[in-house]
Amino acid sequence: MATTTNYGWTTPDDTALVKDGASAIRTLGSSVDTTTKNLNPSTTLGDIEYRSATANTNTRLAIGTTGQVLTVAAGVPSWATAAAGGMTLIDTKTLNDTVTNYTFTSIAGTYKELVIVATSLQSASTGNDYFKVQFNGDTANNYYYGIHSKQNTSFYAEGNNTVDTIRTGFHFARNADVTRYRGHIIMHFPDYAGAGYKQCSGVWGSGSGGVTWTGMFSGGWDNTGAITSIKLESGDAVNLKAGTIKLYGVN
Repeated sequence: MATTTNYGWTTPDDTALVKDGASAIRTLGSSVDTTTKNLNPSTTLGDIEYRSATANTNTRLAIGTTGQVLTVAAGVPSWATAAAGGMTLIDTKTLNDTVTNYTFTSIAGTYKELVIVATSLQSASTGNDYFKVQFNGDTANNYYYGIHSKQNTSFYAEGNNTVDTIRTGFHFARNADVTRYRGHIIMHFPDYAGAGYKQCSGVWGSGSGGVTWTGMFSGGWDNTGAITSIKLESGDAVNLKAGTIKLYGVN
């Protein structure tokens, strides 16, 4: 009997008798049905197929569970739990001009890094607004910092190595007008639960009315303990009357 080129289905020979037609059709149909099913083994919504080691046969991969990702294991596709990563929101503080400081407490030591993102910062006056940072309630002179900033085309620098807080910049939001100087700052605290001295760094920016401030800072805390609380205090006795501070854990 003759066969098809790709799948080897049996077909009638040119010399086959007419009476053999029904049997030949049934044989061909059965072959088509079997091959089609082999190429489409899915049974459930969300299943996918991949080429197996057997020619003309696919393997069914059942749908994974919520949050899993498609990966490769032992040379074939499979579903797996996504690797750790991303940012987890730990806490949020909403600023108002009756509060001089904001403290994040009971910070777990299970993350690789902490990140603070403060946005839409607005001053209660035209003062020299910034945050001072303290860890674990330590008010002794165990901190140091350096700041580099730029106002329009002018550059400024400042630093100190024996202070009770880390200064993170200035002029976040230097105007009480709600339409002006909506500043922001991003702070990073790497290896905050590690054994060495603690470090932090960040950038900030604000601007309106033809005046812009941008800058960066870095600082440290001469302490080998894990950071379990972070206090942000308004600088120069000028409160920030609006904005949001969010603390994230990063893995």
